[in-house]
Amino acid sequence: MKAVITHLQKQRITSILNWVSSNFVENRFTSSNTPFESIYIAQNPRLYRTKTMVSSDCYVSQVSPAIRREAQAALLEYLHSTRSLQFMDAEHMSKNSPHFIEQLLKQVQNAADIEWSISRYLRYHPINEFELFFESLGLKPFEYSSLLPHDLMFLSDDELLLENYYILCNYGIARRKIGKIYKQAMEVIRYDFGVLQSKLQAYEELGLNQFFICKVIVCSPYLLIGDVNGNFVEVLTILKSMGIELSWIEENLLEQDSYNWSMIFSVLRVFSKIGFSEEQLGGLIRQHPGLIFEGSGNQVLTLIAFLLKFGTTVSEIHLMFLQFPQIQVGNFFLNLKKCLMFLFEIEMELDEIGKIICSHAMFMGSLTLKKPNSILSLLNVGRKRLCEHIQENPLEMKKWVMGSKMEALPKSGEKERSQMLKTKFLIDVGFAENSNEMEKALKAFRGRGGELQERFDCIVKAGLDRQDVCKMIRVSPQILNQKKSLIELKIDFLVNGLGYPVSQLVIFPSYLDYTVQRIKLRLSMYNWLKDQGVAEPMLALSTIISCTHKVFMQRYVNQHPEGPQVWQNLKKQICTK
Repeated sequence: MKAVITHLQKQRITSILNWVSSNFVENRFTSSNTPFESIYIAQNPRLYRTKTMVSSDCYVSQVSPAIRREAQAALLEYLHSTRSLQFMDAEHMSKNSPHFIEQLLKQVQNAADIEWSISRYLRYHPINEFELFFESLGLKPFEYSSLLPHDLMFLSDDELLLENYYILCNYGIARRKIGKIYKQAMEVIRYDFGVLQSKLQAYEELGLNQFFICKVIVCSPYLLIGDVNGNFVEVLTILKSMGIELSWIEENLLEQDSYNWSMIFSVLRVFSKIGFSEEQLGGLIRQHPGLIFEGSGNQVLTLIAFLLKFGTTVSEIHLMFLQFPQIQVGNFFLNLKKCLMFLFEIEMELDEIGKIICSHAMFMGSLTLKKPNSILSLLNVGRKRLCEHIQENPLEMKKWVMGSKMEALPKSGEKERSQMLKTKFLIDVGFAENSNEMEKALKAFRGRGGELQERFDCIVKAGLDRQDVCKMIRVSPQILNQKKSLIELKIDFLVNGLGYPVSQLVIFPSYLDYTVQRIKLRLSMYNWLKDQGVAEPMLALSTIISCTHKVFMQRYVNQHPEGPQVWQNLKKQICTK
């Protein structure tokens, strides 16, 4: 049962986080009642900031540096002298194509003179120059396979490719970074003569210098597609109005990442709608560049949606960002989610969790908690006591961060009070004090003693005499281990769903121990068998429900040739609801 509860809790957590990170943001911010303009949060934030450039040095090789240098020298000689490529191009391709070199060395294994052997091999085996060309630009084989022309082997045969390549090189973009541009904006390779140059010129006409354009193009290759990107221009205009210079932007852009300027523009608009003045927002962004550049601001939008979901007001969010700690937004949000999951793990009610997040999001996002089981163990408390302790003083969680020393909480005396209430309750329903029966009943009870009377009373209120209910408890004390709402549900199903009188509980109190699904499945099967004439009518409820699964199958289900199939159909129908 505990495993089922844990699974349901995890589903609950996952559904909330998924809802926050996708539909909630769109629906909330496009609603007519919201002050925010339309914002789109990606299902996959990696589209907006990904590690795209991986060094070719990651290729594992057992080849010695000396042999590798010989192979590179032979390849350089071939490309420059035989294929007539410019020396700088040939040198770059030969020195930055480790995977291609590996494959080439396999063709001359165990040769005494590597350089001569490779030169001889290349003389009679022309290579696909596009493969090492794209690899030398920083692409891996699986990344450039779609870029390889189907009917060409020599670079000199693809004039447009070389034209656009040289334009980027001459503009100041390093060769190793051009691969990212080709991968993310493949149209660039096929631009007609003069088109790429005109696109670069269009950005210069905005007043941007060449160094800045090079950095931005590497970070956002899609800016070379179509006309000048309007969102990019808007972002620059807004940042400039805040006193943020191009040099600051250039400094904080990471070339290994990719940026979505439409997303960044949305983040700036949201901060404005939250109530930030230009001066406030400019200062905030200078202090925390990650607010707009980390995930192109996707982390910030998701964080805001998360806080709104739990009832945080816009003014509270505004204040939180004014006091935002020196931590990456992604790490802040991760810490906040871990705190949320911790509170779920200790089974705190959702409305209580919402109150804590609304009032203490700042410190919850700034700390990394230990694992829930570790906290429970070190504090030496149960989940219920820990929930109460946190609700009384949420700041106590600051003491439970990773690496901190923890001491057990002082005993509350709750266990002793609960045991006293259980004993008093059992005496009231007729158990002899200190008897074996009382000892067994005490061991059967779970939960707090104060809950037993409430559960007892709800059975009486269903229409039974108090003395009859006392007898039921003496026979099956474990029926009071269930919550009041669940007891009421089962009684309602017995009377209104199955048509039995409530007095059946006196005869068969263990009915309350079984799940509604089991009861419904067993009785549905029994009624079908009765209609087929293979089951005795008027069997007692206890006879049908309490027998083991094996006995029920042998005694009832298998008595009819279609019984097993009907049983499976009923299971699908009832147990999947």
